[in-house]
Amino acid sequence: MWLLLAFVSAALLGLYDTSKKAALENNAVLPVLFLNTLFSTVIFSPFIIDSLAGTGWFAGSIFDSSPFAGHPGTSGAFQETAEQLSSGMQAAHPLLKAHLLVILKSCIVLTSWIFGYFGLKHLPITIVGPINATRPILVLVGAMLLFGERLNAWQWAGVVLAMISLFLLSRSSRKENVDFSHNRWILFIAVATITGAMSGLYDKFIMQQLSPMFVQGWYNFYQFLMMGTVIMILWLPKRRETTPFHWSWAIPLISVFISAADFAYLTALNQPDAMISVVSLVRRGSVIISFLCGAMIFRERNLKAKALDLAFILIGMIFIWLGSK
Repeated sequence: MWLLLAFVSAALLGLYDTSKKAALENNAVLPVLFLNTLFSTVIFSPFIIDSLAGTGWFAGSIFDSSPFAGHPGTSGAFQETAEQLSSGMQAAHPLLKAHLLVILKSCIVLTSWIFGYFGLKHLPITIVGPINATRPILVLVGAMLLFGERLNAWQWAGVVLAMISLFLLSRSSRKENVDFSHNRWILFIAVATITGAMSGLYDKFIMQQLSPMFVQGWYNFYQFLMMGTVIMILWLPKRRETTPFHWSWAIPLISVFISAADFAYLTALNQPDAMISVVSLVRRGSVIISFLCGAMIFRERNLKAKALDLAFILIGMIFIWLGSK
């Protein structure tokens, strides 16, 4: 079931990336991101309110937002790491600890989103998608360093193919005046990818302790508070000096698609036998949908060369999947 949920999440992520690109066309980045966090919070507010009020309408279901509903407990390779990360909060109330874990996730995800939104606004989605597709490589390396996992020959082959793909993508992108070594938006996407991989590793840790609906509902709320602060301090005072904001119906679609994609993803990770390396890999299959949308909707150029680069990444992902079976 967790693998099927990962594929569902991948399809929704492709639509999410496409909606982001459409919403950011000639638009201010920060208010778009703020509205995304607002709409996402609204989507999950009924479940949070139900839990706070104690009405129990969703008790025992997949929409139960109690912090420990259906949680399988930390086990396996993550046990030692969980004990180390939790040692500083042993004296804290369990509910406070749960919220602190979610607040940290909110900070990591919001950092990735801010850099990713700015990068996507200024770069073709057919470049951004393949770079984001390398995230499973970083997750594998992180799992190796943090949790003592070791890559086998298939997985190493996948890593090498992904690196070749990035090299080819950097060369083909020069035809669109995008120089990987001197373009700050490429750096933004790189930071977004790295922090996104950090989020994936952290997700596996907290989803062994907390329920999916609790994590998703509250981390959206905390992101909304954080983005509200950013808007008040950074954007509102200088909004007349930057790109103006205009409404787009793609903005609420961002929230709908990312909320559904993350719910499927977190529910998958909540299952004890779920493998973060495989889930992360499958989710990056979203690049196929975003690439097709970039070609058909945004009419982006140089598609043949980018398709070859993408093929290397996809083959590398297949190798990693084979090595993870």
